[in-house]
Amino acid sequence: MSRIGKKPIEIPAGVEVKIEGNKVTVKGPKGELSKEFRPEIGFEIKDGKIFVFPKIETKITKALWGTYRQLISNMIEGVQKGYEKKLEIEGLGYRASMEGENLVLRVGYSHPVVVTPPKGIKISVEKNIITVSGIDKELVGQVAANIKKVKPAEPYKGKGIKYLGEKIRRKVGKKATAVAK
Repeated sequence: MSRIGKKPIEIPAGVEVKIEGNKVTVKGPKGELSKEFRPEIGFEIKDGKIFVFPKIETKITKALWGTYRQLISNMIEGVQKGYEKKLEIEGLGYRASMEGENLVLRVGYSHPVVVTPPKGIKISVEKNIITVSGIDKELVGQVAANIKKVKPAEPYKGKGIKYLGEKIRRKVGKKATAVAK
């Protein structure tokens, strides 16, 4: 039994949920999201709440039960409030700028790296902070991870791209260890 899967999902005012077979569509003030789910899990709307339940009791359905409940909860929160991830660029001469819809990163390579956001994702830059926002939590996180992957922060000087507030564990360089001996 899934503890998370058993909990019903409240449908807030201003959010409309439609279930067609194994496809769930959520419509809210920020936009519309729809997702196909495996047929082994069932969905039901009663009294302004969504109930998620396994149609067959197997290992796979037990594992997916709580996951699908949380995915639908994230969809509802996304169309209502939206999601946002912030990244920070650190390093001498490291810059980010917007050219139309595209993000252009100058992070120590011989060429600028251009990141084109997928449909439904908005990227903005303010000084050394990159903000990725949208209604799909999974897509926002994936785009932020792809931007970070261009130049992850290194442990010696901390140069690179990291999430805002992320702590980079620093290492002692060769010179510092040689002087200490």
